[in-house]
Amino acid sequence: MIIDLLRREHRNIDLLLTVLERELALFERGRRPDYEVIRAIISYFEVYPEVYHHPQEDLIFSKLRLRDPDAATSIGDLAREHADGAERLQRFAQAIDSVLAGHEFLRQDVGNIVRDFIVRERHHMMVEERDFFPAALKALLPQDWEEVGSALTDHRDPLFSDAAEETFDALRTHILRLEQEAEAERHQDKR
Repeated sequence: MIIDLLRREHRNIDLLLTVLERELALFERGRRPDYEVIRAIISYFEVYPEVYHHPQEDLIFSKLRLRDPDAATSIGDLAREHADGAERLQRFAQAIDSVLAGHEFLRQDVGNIVRDFIVRERHHMMVEERDFFPAALKALLPQDWEEVGSALTDHRDPLFSDAAEETFDALRTHILRLEQEAEAERHQDKR
């Protein structure tokens, strides 16, 4: 089902935000984060959520607005939230570009921009999971889901598919290494 796919994509996005938090922690301690990983995360967010994920949600939301206008109103303006997220991503990318270009930029300002991006992305997904998805599941009819499904192009998440694009290879490697480190820590804790 489409909502299951969207939830899985949220988990993937949250994993990237966790990686970004780790890189931010290095940066805030005065160490050099892996800018290749950070740029790959930015590239991922510029492509996948904007081109694939959000249009699916917007289409489902338009169906919800027809079937249950009150529920849609209580959720708010989803398209505006997606646009706000794109603006935050642009500020984040510009801050990283400024750091990499050697421009004077307060470390705290960069940290605030990145942290704002992370916090607001997680909040946005939480609201969708808590309010939007259940309302859509309750209100949409089988033919609505069929229409949504037929309107979607066959796409695969370039980071979390077997055929990952080269752009995301460094990020994928980093994520797998983080997973291995976490597993090693869990194994160590069992002793």
